[in-house]
Amino acid sequence: MIQPLGVILAGGQATRMGGGDKGLLPLGTGTILSHVIDRLDPQVAGVALNANGDPARFSSFGLPVVADSIAGFAGPLSGVLAGLDWAATRGATHIITAAADTPFFPCDLVPQLMLAAESAGADIALAATPGGRHPTFGLWPVALRDDLRAALESGLRKVVLWTDKHGCGMAEFTDDRAFFNVNTPDDLARAEAML
Repeated sequence: MIQPLGVILAGGQATRMGGGDKGLLPLGTGTILSHVIDRLDPQVAGVALNANGDPARFSSFGLPVVADSIAGFAGPLSGVLAGLDWAATRGATHIITAAADTPFFPCDLVPQLMLAAESAGADIALAATPGGRHPTFGLWPVALRDDLRAALESGLRKVVLWTDKHGCGMAEFTDDRAFFNVNTPDDLARAEAML
């Protein structure tokens, strides 16, 4: 498998944070999103940001911004589909997704996901910890994008329902805190402390 492209999922509505873009909130000397980019970029062949609305608000990051093609906030799978469509135009075979509000994910996420897929004989792999699966952190094949589009258009929204249908490897990580995500102002304070 050639090195996949990376897609940062930032298409959520951030309702628990009062709306807006959580990734643009300050964290340390940067933003939550800048920390995510710094973790993902060295592991992939290129990075895009999945976000809806005016892409100009992310212009300082210098990344392509791809919007959901499924209307009405269809959840993370819609962002995965947007990323797969973008990757198809670049001739890529796979993407790796990471959530825009999870600044401490593992620096070996990509090789572990690729190994998990290979070990399971699967096209898809998701990150997991003792606390459960982390379905916004996954390896996704471009070849399944039309199947995913059809599933979304039929109303499917749960990531694991679609991944389990296709077979899915699990990349096991031991530290639940690695996938700590910032959902509330208290979480942001905790993330500052974790830095």
